[in-house]
Amino acid sequence: MSADPLHSARNPQGGPTAQSPRASGPGPVEVRRSARRRRTVSAYREGDRTIVLLPARMSEAEEQRWVRVMLDKLAAQESRRVLGDTELAARAERLSAQYFEGRARPASVRWVTNQNTRWGSCTPAEGSIRLSHRLQGMPEYVVDYVLLHELAHLLVPGHGPDFWKLLEVYPRTERARGFLEGVVAARRGDPE
Repeated sequence: MSADPLHSARNPQGGPTAQSPRASGPGPVEVRRSARRRRTVSAYREGDRTIVLLPARMSEAEEQRWVRVMLDKLAAQESRRVLGDTELAARAERLSAQYFEGRARPASVRWVTNQNTRWGSCTPAEGSIRLSHRLQGMPEYVVDYVLLHELAHLLVPGHGPDFWKLLEVYPRTERARGFLEGVVAARRGDPE
C-alpha cells in the first residue's frame, strides 16, 4: 500500500480496496481487486459510489489508468441514456444558471417527435423549448449545446451577432455544431 489516498481498505476477497472521495462521477470510487480475476476490468454504479473490479496483480499505475478509463466509459453510457422531460427542464435550468446567469427561464422544456429537420425550437413569447427526439442518445455536450441555443433565443430572438455572442460562453459550441453537421451529412450520404 502506498500513501495514495485511493488505497485505504481491503475488500472481502482479501485484495486491496481503493477509495476516492470523488474521482469523477456521482460519488466515491471503490476499487476491488480479485486474485481470481485475470485480465478483465469492469465497473458499475452502486448507489452513490462507483465500484471498479480489477485483477489483483495490477500495478498502482495500471489501476489508476483503468479507474479513469472505466469512469469515462460509465459516464459515456450514462450520457446516452434518455432524459425525461423533467430531467431535460432541470438541465436547461442548470445550463441557464451556468452560462446565462439564470436569465433564460423557459416555461417548458420537452422532447418532441415532430421535428425531423430541426434539432430544437423555441417560442420566446410562450417561453417554450422543444428538442427533437433525434438528439436522444447523442453525447451530452451536443444536447447541452442545443439546449443553450434554444435558451439563448429566450434572450435574443434571432440569429444575429448578439445571439452568437451569447453562445460563445459555451466552450463546446464548435465541436457540437460539427457533430450535428456530421450527423446531417451522414444521413444525406455526403462524402464530407
